[in-house]
Amino acid sequence: MNIGKAPFPDRTIVRIAAHLPDLIVFGDFTSERPSMDYFDGVLMFVDISGFTAMTEKFSTAMYMDRGAEQLVEILNNHISAIVEKVLIYGGDILKFAGDALLALWKVERNQLKNFITVVVKCSLEIHGVFENQESEEGLDIRVKIGLSAGHIKKLVFGDEKSYFLVVGQAVEDVRFAQNMAQMNEIILSPNCWQLCDRNVIEIERIPDQRAVKVNFLKLPSTYNFDEFFMKCMSNLSYYPSGDHKNILRLASTLECDPELEMCLQKYIMGSILKQIDDKQLRGYLSELRPVTIVFVNLQFKGQETADDIAQAIQDASVYINSVLKTFKGQINKVFMFDKGCSFLCVFGFPGEKAPDEITHALESAIVIFDYCSQIFKIRVVSIGVASGIVFCGIVGHAVRHEYTVIGQKVNIAARMMMYYPGIVTCDSVTYSSCGLPSYFFKELPKQHMKGVAEPGPVYQCLGLNEKVMFGMSALNFYRYKGYPLLGRDKEIRLFLHTMREFLQMRCSRVLMFQGLLGYGKSHLIRELGFLAQDDNHRVIAIGLTKVSINHNFHTIQLLMASVLGLDTCKHYKERQHHLKEKVKNWLDVELYCILNDIFHVQFPMTREASKISEVKKQTELEELFMNILSETSREEKLIFIIDESQHIDIASWKFMEELIRKVSVFFILALSPFLETPCKAASAIMKNRNTTFVMIGEISSKDMLSKVCFDLHVVSIPKELEVYLVEGSCGIPFYGEELLKNLDHHKVLIIHQYQPEEKQKKNWNVLFKNYTKPQINVDMYSVSTIERIDVCDIASGVRLKNVSPPATLKEISLVQLDSMSLSQQMLVRCAAIIGETFTTSLLFEILPCWNMKMMVKALATLVQSSIFYCFQSHKELRHLTNRKNATFEVHHRSLALQSSQKIGTETMFPYSPVNEERAEFLSEDLSPEEIGEKILCLFDNTLIKISSTEEITAPTEPCQCLEILEYVLLPLAYHFTILEESSKALYYYLEVVAGYINLTDYYLAYVYLCEGERLLKSMKHEKSWSFKFEVAIFYALKGQVSFHVGQMVLAKKMTRKALKLLNRVFPYNCFSVLLQTHIEKNKHANYINQKAQNLPPPQKRKMAQLYQQISCLSTIWQIYSLDCACHCKYFEHLAAMMQVNSALKTQDDFEIIKAYLDYSLHSQLGGYQGLWFKYEVMAIETIFNKPLNKETIEMILHVAVKLSHIKFLMGYLELAIQLGFRAYRMWQLTKSPNIEYMVLHRLGRALFLKNRYSKYIEVLQWMWSFAVEEEHTVSQGLFYFNCLDILLYGGFIYRTFEECLHFINEKEDNKILKFHCGLLLALYSDVAIWFARLEEWGSFEIFYNKAKKLVQRRSISNIQCEGFSRYLECQVLNLQKQIQAQTENVQDIGVELLKSLENVVAQCSTGPLYYPRIYHLMAYVCILMGDEDNCNLFLRTALQICDVHGNLLERSWLTISKKWWYSDKVNTDESWLQIVLLLPQWDEIKLDELKIKNVEQNKFRFKIAITDSTF
Repeated sequence: MNIGKAPFPDRTIVRIAAHLPDLIVFGDFTSERPSMDYFDGVLMFVDISGFTAMTEKFSTAMYMDRGAEQLVEILNNHISAIVEKVLIYGGDILKFAGDALLALWKVERNQLKNFITVVVKCSLEIHGVFENQESEEGLDIRVKIGLSAGHIKKLVFGDEKSYFLVVGQAVEDVRFAQNMAQMNEIILSPNCWQLCDRNVIEIERIPDQRAVKVNFLKLPSTYNFDEFFMKCMSNLSYYPSGDHKNILRLASTLECDPELEMCLQKYIMGSILKQIDDKQLRGYLSELRPVTIVFVNLQFKGQETADDIAQAIQDASVYINSVLKTFKGQINKVFMFDKGCSFLCVFGFPGEKAPDEITHALESAIVIFDYCSQIFKIRVVSIGVASGIVFCGIVGHAVRHEYTVIGQKVNIAARMMMYYPGIVTCDSVTYSSCGLPSYFFKELPKQHMKGVAEPGPVYQCLGLNEKVMFGMSALNFYRYKGYPLLGRDKEIRLFLHTMREFLQMRCSRVLMFQGLLGYGKSHLIRELGFLAQDDNHRVIAIGLTKVSINHNFHTIQLLMASVLGLDTCKHYKERQHHLKEKVKNWLDVELYCILNDIFHVQFPMTREASKISEVKKQTELEELFMNILSETSREEKLIFIIDESQHIDIASWKFMEELIRKVSVFFILALSPFLETPCKAASAIMKNRNTTFVMIGEISSKDMLSKVCFDLHVVSIPKELEVYLVEGSCGIPFYGEELLKNLDHHKVLIIHQYQPEEKQKKNWNVLFKNYTKPQINVDMYSVSTIERIDVCDIASGVRLKNVSPPATLKEISLVQLDSMSLSQQMLVRCAAIIGETFTTSLLFEILPCWNMKMMVKALATLVQSSIFYCFQSHKELRHLTNRKNATFEVHHRSLALQSSQKIGTETMFPYSPVNEERAEFLSEDLSPEEIGEKILCLFDNTLIKISSTEEITAPTEPCQCLEILEYVLLPLAYHFTILEESSKALYYYLEVVAGYINLTDYYLAYVYLCEGERLLKSMKHEKSWSFKFEVAIFYALKGQVSFHVGQMVLAKKMTRKALKLLNRVFPYNCFSVLLQTHIEKNKHANYINQKAQNLPPPQKRKMAQLYQQISCLSTIWQIYSLDCACHCKYFEHLAAMMQVNSALKTQDDFEIIKAYLDYSLHSQLGGYQGLWFKYEVMAIETIFNKPLNKETIEMILHVAVKLSHIKFLMGYLELAIQLGFRAYRMWQLTKSPNIEYMVLHRLGRALFLKNRYSKYIEVLQWMWSFAVEEEHTVSQGLFYFNCLDILLYGGFIYRTFEECLHFINEKEDNKILKFHCGLLLALYSDVAIWFARLEEWGSFEIFYNKAKKLVQRRSISNIQCEGFSRYLECQVLNLQKQIQAQTENVQDIGVELLKSLENVVAQCSTGPLYYPRIYHLMAYVCILMGDEDNCNLFLRTALQICDVHGNLLERSWLTISKKWWYSDKVNTDESWLQIVLLLPQWDEIKLDELKIKNVEQNKFRFKIAITDSTF
């Protein structure tokens, strides 16, 4: 029994034979059908438990994991072990029935005794394999085995396809024995027990049964089982021996035999033969797949002979196969148990998926039931239909396997077939998904079905019952006022226009809406039906079904029943009475009976009517209906609405065509695309001059989001969910609904009450929160009637992108996938794995066995089918992805008249021409909210693509700019200095300086500028262009360093020198400024036109000059923005405009973007309303359609960082947060230098002002990690500045004051920190405020004076503004101390301080973000000076600005101050010292939202010491 496992040859006949038993492979292939063969043998039925549950677990899994692959692996690991044992012991696997198998030992009658012993031994070993085995999924896998022996008959039947059965008492016995077995038991049937060798089998009697249970074999010690076994095997004709002893199965050695191969192919399903011919791997054939199972059971009368049964099965199988073939169904298995024959039929196997699969399955079931019920020898026909996801795949061993289905739906179909005999039944999924009306079904009483825990409702399929049809096809026009029809404004406007034409011109109109499944056609026409209702309008609406097209004149029958009022009649007598009144003027009484069939009445048959032919009868009916409709149309306007119009029958189309010509009616038709060429009448209606044919498109993202909010009964959804639904739905409403249902099924969505964080003005700048809100203004579900407003969130830890799609969408995808060839399917599957966008070279690497010709051919077909799209550039790709397939009107008449023009694939799926103008990303008709949404989506998409696309993969390590400076550029500068090549040395020193400025190390930049200046002085003043240019760069860099360290006078001087050397003189007086401004405006318009004309860029030298001009002009306007003098704003405006013009002249998109954003910032700070928004939009448009490469990513990163800076400075905190997080994520992916700490600081400040402390602390942790890892002193300084602010204004402790003070004392002389005057000013001022609040005035003076020295060194940076606002607070606290000490001239000091505060507000460089704090300080000065009116004014102003910005931190402090100042009682316990002693540590409150909320009260109370005289 030590049989090896030699590999078998890869021949087609061998692969086919692996699907069939030896009984067929080595049998006789007679052409007679049916044919019978008689023999004796032993049967083994093995049932494996656990696999159905495992299949259900994988099929309902939430994530798209390796469900099918794992299932195949687990399933075949167990089943192959059984198959191997059976083959080793000489058995022949007859059939795999899901997770069970039937094996045969075909032997002579006199050998049964010995072979039963062999089979028992085999069964015991199988049990031994599973005795202590548990699958990796934790499911307990056990087997039950039944054995029988005796006479067996083989029945072969079929026609084009062949099938076989084993029948006889032994087959019934083995099923009986297996049913009696419990887990890990072996049961011998009574006959098997009679025939076996009782001396060697230890059994256990079963009470009241003749069958017995096997315990073990009791072989004598002298018994040589191996010898006995080999003797038995020698009696088997096809047991491997001799040269083949090392193989498991002799069929795996078959040589090529075309005749045998052709015979064997008849036993294999067509879809499997295709896979075998294409040499697909067995694993590729296995998947979890949505299918429809149809189980057909034929019970015989019991008196038949074997030949009678064989003939009945033959007749049934031929008919069943012919019916299934029409609808792409297949017979997978045929069984013969319990004196009945069962056919397992499946719709939706790989390669056979078709639209309307479930409907076709039900139709097939009804037709099969009707036919088989008429077969003479068949007593009862029972059919069960179930739909859902099951495992479809190869089960078994490499040498013997079959394609089968396993799953709960298979069991449900089988159980319904057995427990509801004599009818066609279906499960709830089939009932709800078939698209047939409910009156086709009848719900049946529930029954407990073995092996099915919760089958759900069971329905009987009645077929098309004409007697209950009237009234049940009508559509209602009820609509919920709080649930509007979204995204169909264009269609409604078109309807209203056509309706007006119909009413005014009194001629027929046809409005046809065509769209694919899920586009909302039914919802649309219901809305139109509601709008069409009027006192003088007769609106009749019906909905057709998929079987309507098979019934002659069915549509007109339904319409006329409604016109005549028959749809409301409850009895045929009432219908007859109505008909008599309606037709008496148009139809002879003798012909009333021709109405019997069409309206189900019972007028007596007359001699005249009996003589009328069917054609004449149809003509009489059409003439009658035409007259009735003509008369009715004179009294009221007839409006017919038909849903699912593609199911209109041919006779109805013909009548409608004639009706439109003769009678004034208005048809509104909703239809899906015709699967076949429409009939002539339908085509004529489409081409009629009075027909408007509309292709319904997808709805917009905005409408999709609104619909989602309505469906969920919420006001907002998370951004992540928005992206998932918008991308997944593709603008198709049904897809969105299914995705939502799927998420709800997996409990992904969490609906909770909305907790408003702050009140803020609803505009584009502050609307971007974590939630995306619906973009239409409607009363959702009568909001006034509900007690709370809900929002939606996503359950923690959920990965939306990996969530398995719903079964409905899988079904739609599989229909399209199965319409392709196998090679095309392989390409699509590969593409689905590697990403939405890929290159052909990448595919070729993945599929190296393909040749290029084969791949190109497959790709070309997919492109022609609009499954793939081919692009030569990213620009083309972006252009298409940004386009929506909007609703558009099709002029079928015009197309028909152009007979010479062919309407082919290119017309239906047009490609954008290469020179087509770029679609505007931010068109003028978009709202600011939509624009902001698109901008954030751009950043999100960029992040996704950076993360997923290897071609533009960001570096895994941080930027090595510092290393390049220190180890490349500096050594080169030293090298050329030693060689006294001063010009080259100067070049590299200037490069070094530029690098250090970029890294914000202004000290080293200053050092190497000094080195460069020394070299410059030693050089002869040449008149060459290059020397002049190098000098200009030198002054420009010197101006930048001066600017960043706060030396504005010097910076202005150096920058002006640089501009002069660059041939770009900046004016000195106001008159020249006004004149130059006028010139620059004209230049600006000219440059915009040049940019549109795509003129060639400037020459290299000119380009270099322009780059330096841009840098200098940017510095100039920022310098002037710091000056509060009135005339400086004109200088500032001119410099900003000149910067834009210089950038436009370069035609460099990156420079243009920078200039646009600088101009936007200048416009916002300067109060130029309208300009800033325009230039932000222009900056975004510039990058939107650029291919995503490293350069574009750098641009996008700059835009994200710059926009976050602008929005933060202008007080748009919510947007600043959104942009800040994206900018930080981009930094993580791109590792751009000198980005992270700036982004994190602004992000943290915005979160701090919004009181989002948890996120704020998280950002600070990121900043600290960066500061420590990179040893970045500036980041450390910013970190401790934030920690001090938390102490002063946050109300809790993150790092202690002592730790912060230690850092300042240790690092204040740091060579880098020393040149960051804004940061030092902020740190010194914070410490001074701390000591002032504690009234430790000595310590206050030390740090106040340090800060005072830095005040004049100002810049436009955020940290500078923050530091200056803290310094102003120091001054205010100092004033309060002076008032308290009654210092002389204190009132004058107060007045001057108030003017200084007012000047800060008026200064252009002061962003609105800082206004609340300044107004707060102004209010405090006023209250100190006794001016309560102005105090109230400033407080109100500050509070209003806080509300607009959403500045919760400042607002809470303002509220406390207002209450404190105007309170009659002053609580001394609320002194700063008392508050400091009670400040909690962050670790104490971080997990308690209430405690976090309470820290808002830990604010400093400004003391009031009013002067003797008022201000």
